[in-house]
Amino acid sequence: MRVLLLVNSAASSVTGRRRVVIQKALSADHDVTLAETARRGHATRLARSAASEGTDVVVVLGGDGTLNEAANGLAGTDTALAALPGGSTNVFARIIGLPDDPIEAAGQLLDALDRGAITRIGLGAVDGRYFLFHCGIGFDAAVVEQVESRGPWKRWAGHPLFIYATITTWLRRAQRRRPPMRVLDADGTALAESLFTIVLNANPYTYLGSRSFDLTPGIRLDQPLVAVTFPSLAVHRLVPVALRALGDGDVRGMPHTAVHEGLRDMTVTADPPVEYQVDGDHLGAAPRLRIRWAPEALRLVLP
Repeated sequence: MRVLLLVNSAASSVTGRRRVVIQKALSADHDVTLAETARRGHATRLARSAASEGTDVVVVLGGDGTLNEAANGLAGTDTALAALPGGSTNVFARIIGLPDDPIEAAGQLLDALDRGAITRIGLGAVDGRYFLFHCGIGFDAAVVEQVESRGPWKRWAGHPLFIYATITTWLRRAQRRRPPMRVLDADGTALAESLFTIVLNANPYTYLGSRSFDLTPGIRLDQPLVAVTFPSLAVHRLVPVALRALGDGDVRGMPHTAVHEGLRDMTVTADPPVEYQVDGDHLGAAPRLRIRWAPEALRLVLP
């Protein structure tokens, strides 16, 4: 196979040694080209170029953000995406069953390539930007923005930085009583008013260390989207949801939240504009977001 190994050297778990070991392992049976990302959005262009040149698989060694960019370059093409965990959390790699160690994951990837274990999965898309596992609108997007503003601290501080950003963001927003966004289905019918909305293409939503944060277990990458809405950020309402997500792992039917399943097309409106993020990358703020499910949009190597 023709393989592009796409590396984000700035990702927290990527080292020169790991890159060399993985490149040598892949090169034993495949024609491998190495490329490194240099700036935001670069992985999308590199992946798109690889697809146009007939590359069979793009292997991403990086975090969820780099993986998302590559998926956006490969969606709708015949070139498959493969993940190797190189970031601080590696949500998508863990969703598809890969270990957190990139060298161990590379061994599983090689086995999958030998078996031809490639399938088409659905993606979410918000205003044309695809996402692999979730789109967060409101609260968590503000958390992501605060983490990204710390620049290099993200590589070294990891989960403590996310916890700090979550607490400080909550303190700024906790007193907001009026829901700033409306969630509508495809025909414009209101589904919910919400201070915080998560649209899921896969579960879990994220990981806290080794613990998965499961909102809606059982959803698959070949099924339409699921939206989880939160009308309040009051601590006495959020904490039970968080404990359930970290424990039994299913918030369906809980008070002070709502789960909307089987969504193929939805819209979120907000005044003032609301912040949003996809797969952990902050994209800004908008007064209106259209979110759609794109079935069989991406070929994915599954371990």
